[in-house]
Amino acid sequence: MKLRLGLPKGSLQEATFQLFKRAGFNLAVRSRSYFPSIDDPEMEVVLMRAQEIPRYVNEGVLDAGLSGLDWIKENEADVVEVADLAYSKQTTNPIRLVLAVANDSNIQTVKELDGKRIATELVRVTKKYLTQNGVRATVEFSYGATEVKVPELVDAIADLTETGSSLKANNLRVIATILESTTRLHANRASWEESWKREKLQNLAVLLKGALTADLKVGLKMNVPGDKINDVLSVLPAMKHPTVSQLYNSDWVAVETVVDEKTSRELIPLLLRSGARDIIEYPLNKVIP
Repeated sequence: MKLRLGLPKGSLQEATFQLFKRAGFNLAVRSRSYFPSIDDPEMEVVLMRAQEIPRYVNEGVLDAGLSGLDWIKENEADVVEVADLAYSKQTTNPIRLVLAVANDSNIQTVKELDGKRIATELVRVTKKYLTQNGVRATVEFSYGATEVKVPELVDAIADLTETGSSLKANNLRVIATILESTTRLHANRASWEESWKREKLQNLAVLLKGALTADLKVGLKMNVPGDKINDVLSVLPAMKHPTVSQLYNSDWVAVETVVDEKTSRELIPLLLRSGARDIIEYPLNKVIP
């Protein structure tokens, strides 16, 4: 018996494969194949569009899958959320489903979409949001290139964006955010009730989240004279407490800790001025709190 896992094919595929590798799983696939090999005999992987994965998980064709919260909601999938995995093809920030109009449009608010035409790939989610805001509009499915449909074909679009650059390039202006979405590891409810599958998915979630946490951290090692250790520790952040150990036959100590990567460039010169020497910064594969 194997755990059948759906992974997104397309723009998110490379980022997903890299994440799994950092978590300790090696995936390999031929260019036209939808069935990657994985070095875990208890798992079987299927590649498919992220839009479809929640539906197949909901129906039990897949035991679990990775797809955005947006597509889970669009499919109205009744699934178990195992883990929120904040990664995408470009950033670690959530993607947004936004309502956008042409820059020169007179429409300024959601209420002004009443009676208008809107194109989107996420029809159900968009209709629900409009209904909650008391707006009655025509919402039609878009097969792609949604940004170019305003204003000649539709009055507005509901589209996914990470950075907003594509919207700006197409002279579009955001008037509302419908939802924020991150990738979710989600499971079929019947599969989740099987103890070995639940444990397998929980273990997978720990490793994937550990790999994502490690992306934002670095390890620091350094040597410190004994009479400078308090000065160094006073400026050194740590996830808990730094490790301090005596160097052999010396009054120096070795200090090791994990810090946010974005702080290291300011921190290292400060550590030098505080007395630390032989500072080494190194990347991390996984950080498990």
